[in-house]
Amino acid sequence: SKAFVYKEFYIFLQKFNFKNVKNMNKSELVDAMAAKAGITKTDAKAALEAFMDATAETLKNGDRLALVGFGTFSVSERAARTGRNPQTGEEIQIPAKKVVKFKAGTSLADKIY
Repeated sequence: SKAFVYKEFYIFLQKFNFKNVKNMNKSELVDAMAAKAGITKTDAKAALEAFMDATAETLKNGDRLALVGFGTFSVSERAARTGRNPQTGEEIQIPAKKVVKFKAGTSLADKIY
């Protein structure tokens, strides 16, 4: 039943303390990059923005970006499909679109686990 599934999911969430999970934002990433590289925050911000621009341009051209040990960015096509409006139950058409995928490299995965 739905109630059982919700209860099991709630129990699963209780095993983890998500209140202490912190998401790093762009300015915190810039600060960390500057500290680790021994450069100014301005230079770190410029480097991060250059990386993001180069990555976006590469993906826009239909190419993959592979950073050995870190991971691979690629673009995938998501087909058009029929969905359902959860409030009304009405069927809606969801258009096809391109989505960015990231697959972590071995070195990055090993550092996390």
